[in-house]
Amino acid sequence: MQIEGTGVFKGPMDCFLKTVRNEGFLGLYKGMASPLVGIAAVNSLLFWAYSLGKALQTGSASAIPTLGQVAVAGAGAGAVNSVLASPVELLKVRLQVQYTSATSTAGRTAFRGPAPLARHLVRRFGARGIMWGFWATVAREIPAYTAFYTGFEFAKRAFARRLTGGDADRLGPLPLMASGSVGGVSYWVASYPLDVIKSRVQNGVAPPKGIGYIAATARAIAAEQGLWGFFRGFSPSVLRSIPAAGVTFASYELVMRALNSGGQGRQQ
Repeated sequence: MQIEGTGVFKGPMDCFLKTVRNEGFLGLYKGMASPLVGIAAVNSLLFWAYSLGKALQTGSASAIPTLGQVAVAGAGAGAVNSVLASPVELLKVRLQVQYTSATSTAGRTAFRGPAPLARHLVRRFGARGIMWGFWATVAREIPAYTAFYTGFEFAKRAFARRLTGGDADRLGPLPLMASGSVGGVSYWVASYPLDVIKSRVQNGVAPPKGIGYIAATARAIAAEQGLWGFFRGFSPSVLRSIPAAGVTFASYELVMRALNSGGQGRQQ
């Protein structure tokens, strides 16, 4: 919905019905292979960079950072994460727009998965082909993960004050999932227009040069669709982020808690 512009889909439900009717149920999962393969590496790099950013500011991996320090660490993690997120997002975006209608695929070769597409981009454009839209990804990732981690920590600390006397390590899975959902919603509120720009760039005809293309793409979207153009598909993205971010953060917190308690047990 972000890329197709006006006239193709009237809304999320229309997009859903047309995709199923024209491509079958599996059409809803186009482009899934790229994030499915890359998600482990992306999340590993992201949380490592975030933890490092906090430790560099506080002087200790175990110190509790302020929300300001969390925001700085999140921004840094987003910038670092762009190195992997950019190619993963590129392959996902270009596979997802392989719609059976001629509106989005005219003159473009259809690819069966991320590997053939990646090879094609590298052969045609060189290294620039696989890092297509890198600076647009950086522009999205920095505010996105600033809000992602800050929203999560703010909600987690609020739950801890109310439920456990301020001890966040005693929070159970449900409040952690709720806190993660706050982080997920914050992610999209802070970055969605930039995500629309990134997706438009990555679905272009050739990799852009420099960084001026970000502003040029924003002007083009505004001219074609107005302010609404920057928020097409916003609702499905936010709804999807609620369970996804909730599970991600709860899993991370509980695993880190188990690892830390295991390490302390061995030391004793």
